[in-house]
Amino acid sequence: MARSGPLYTHIVQAIPPVVPFVGPETIERRQGRRFRVRLGANESAFGVSPEACKAMSEAIAGVAWYCDPEGYELRRQLADLHGVGLENVVIGAGIDDLLGLVVRTFMNPGDVIVASQGSYPTFAYHVTGYGGRLETVPYRNDRNDLLALTDHAALHKACILFLANPDNPTGSFYGSNAIADLLERLPEECLFILDEAYLDFVPADAILPIESGDPRIIRMRTFSKAHGMAGARIGYAIAHEELIATFNKIRLHFGVNLVAQAGAMASLRDTEFVAGVVKAIEEGRQEYAALAADTGIATLPSMTNFLAFDFGTQERADKTMQRMIERGVFLRKPVVAGLNRLVRVTVGTAEDRAVFAEIFRDVMRG
Repeated sequence: MARSGPLYTHIVQAIPPVVPFVGPETIERRQGRRFRVRLGANESAFGVSPEACKAMSEAIAGVAWYCDPEGYELRRQLADLHGVGLENVVIGAGIDDLLGLVVRTFMNPGDVIVASQGSYPTFAYHVTGYGGRLETVPYRNDRNDLLALTDHAALHKACILFLANPDNPTGSFYGSNAIADLLERLPEECLFILDEAYLDFVPADAILPIESGDPRIIRMRTFSKAHGMAGARIGYAIAHEELIATFNKIRLHFGVNLVAQAGAMASLRDTEFVAGVVKAIEEGRQEYAALAADTGIATLPSMTNFLAFDFGTQERADKTMQRMIERGVFLRKPVVAGLNRLVRVTVGTAEDRAVFAEIFRDVMRG
């Protein structure tokens, strides 16, 4: 019998069922047991700053009230940190929320958006959901092909070019000179989204300085990685004041809750905690690389809180990951050709890494 009732939009009708990410909780329900370690979602295994934890606990007492819809105090703190004006900062419920905001602002149905093939799936989810057409460029030598990306943007008259730098899922990074060169080649009417979710793990002198005067670039940051607040869902973007003012026409004004705002402000102040997490991540990446080499597996260079293990073929990567999951280790991997030989492993605590290493060696022996 045919379904009756309200009709879906043509855009939604044309989209096949899709789940951008299968959560570890879903797999746990299927398997009937919990994972021993979660190393698949690039969350921080090092927790949240004690100062942020205290601030969030205290903020709960006021949770009966709405949050500040402008996020004024947090935005002021971020503006001071980055040397920009308050009018250059917008906060959102993580970078995922901000990506949707940008797509709604700059993309008409049918417009073309350019990104690397296999880059952050949630961005493609927004593009498709709002009726855009995503044109992708293959990675080159396991890195984003910056020249091909700008050439593709010009060829297709793209309204947006998206780049994650440092990259997810490979962990690669381009320094300030390479990004400045990309901006020089970028078509005049194309917006450049620079997703910098993992930038806390990059040396400061390698980062493109923030300038709020270029209306073609929007830079996105998150509290989900080094700050350990993935579950709080909070991130921010820095852009030209006209872009931020336009976002205010359509953004969800109460989208970043009161507790998350309090935690983010406290975490920004606790620079010692964040620096400790960054140092622990670097040590963990080195430990992973040694483990991989000891078992005959290559790894890719990384400027993130994960390391990509290179198994050489999709078949070997798929089998290894599935066996690790069955043994209680949550992992994820890319699915697109060229990257599907990789398995991405989040840097856990020393205890997490010990469990992972024991199981990994056993699986590799098998």
